[in-house]
Amino acid sequence: MNYGKDLGEPRMVPTDVDCLADCECYKEMTKTTVRPGDPDCGDDCECWKDSSAHTDTEAQHFHDSLHPDREIGDAQACPNPLGSPVKRLSWLDRFLTLWILLAMAVGIILGYFVPSTHRVLETVQFVNVSLPIALGLLVMMYPILCKVRYEHMHVVLRSKALWKQIAFSFVLNWIVAPLIMVALAWATLPDERGYREGLILVGLARCIAMVLIWTDLANGDGEYCAILVAFNSLLQIVLFSPFALFYLNVVAPQSDSYQAGNQGTVSYSVVAKSVAVFLGIPLGAAVITRFAFLKLGGKKFFHDVFIPLISPLSLIGLLFTILILFASQGRQVVQSITGVLRVCAPLILYFLLLFFGTLYLARYLGYTYRICVVQAFTGASNNFELAIAVAIASYGIDSKQALASVVGPLVEVPVLLGLTHFVTWRHQKGDWRRNGE
Repeated sequence: MNYGKDLGEPRMVPTDVDCLADCECYKEMTKTTVRPGDPDCGDDCECWKDSSAHTDTEAQHFHDSLHPDREIGDAQACPNPLGSPVKRLSWLDRFLTLWILLAMAVGIILGYFVPSTHRVLETVQFVNVSLPIALGLLVMMYPILCKVRYEHMHVVLRSKALWKQIAFSFVLNWIVAPLIMVALAWATLPDERGYREGLILVGLARCIAMVLIWTDLANGDGEYCAILVAFNSLLQIVLFSPFALFYLNVVAPQSDSYQAGNQGTVSYSVVAKSVAVFLGIPLGAAVITRFAFLKLGGKKFFHDVFIPLISPLSLIGLLFTILILFASQGRQVVQSITGVLRVCAPLILYFLLLFFGTLYLARYLGYTYRICVVQAFTGASNNFELAIAVAIASYGIDSKQALASVVGPLVEVPVLLGLTHFVTWRHQKGDWRRNGE
């Protein structure tokens, strides 16, 4: 974004895409705490000009923002003072892949050497899902949904540019991504209907949680990502069920469906109930929590105390869910290790194809780095929590579909974490705009 030579005449309004993408940078320069859309920001986004840079670093940053060859927030104008993306994580998040592997290992050992584990876990169920797993899924979703700025959704309704971005994201997430997963599942697992259906469920569940983390690590546009998350949350409730029925019950050849007739099928009521419970409950709770704090004037407490307090619950819920899932399927995992490895192959291809395809298409269309990052990670990420819940509710906890969905986070976390390193490295090279990208 270029402010122009006259610093007193910015050419943007709070609903511009560039304003949403870059206001965070001049907020740092001017030491103001307002955000686009906040009452204190006003209607013309000129609040930044009321104060000037106070240090040499800030002055240089402000000067660089005027250079026509640079954008606000790029690596040269605004270097990341925190260094590597991994160093920006807490120790709990930094070793997420390790914790997932440990949770899987403990679960498998427990399930394999304690045969009664499966029976105990299935004693009490909630919406056809083991109660411990249901609780883990709900706890996992709630904190990340609390971070979404639902109060800024009105910005979308006033911006044509954002609607174009959302349309791009819709086509990518709800048309292209599921088709790619279906194609990869059939190409790599033509003889394994159960694993194939589990992968298709993963491809249909669009990410509304981890994508916020990947975007933040890669210095993407967090506000824009939050808008996409909010839209995908609503679309998921409406579209996941019919899409699942179409790809699982219609796309599959009749002979294949007949041969697998005893393996269970996906019904609209089961899928809709799973989506409503495991997405609707935490989403509703998050919306109520956020607006209650904002209404009661506890915004600072909400962002500075409450959110940091509940944030670790997402990881704890994820690890707890994975541990319970693998404890329930310990013997099956050991006996089906070849199947688990076969499921990993299409997942790796899926994440790489979606990420790089989206990234370079967005760059070709002329989007800024921060927008490209959001689109790429949104397209490549998946809501494996929802896929796990639907697979278990539809096919049972011992099914191949459930096992395939559980493998999702094991592959997604290390692959996408590696991609945050890659895209940040490319950005820091400074050739994003120099090459016309």
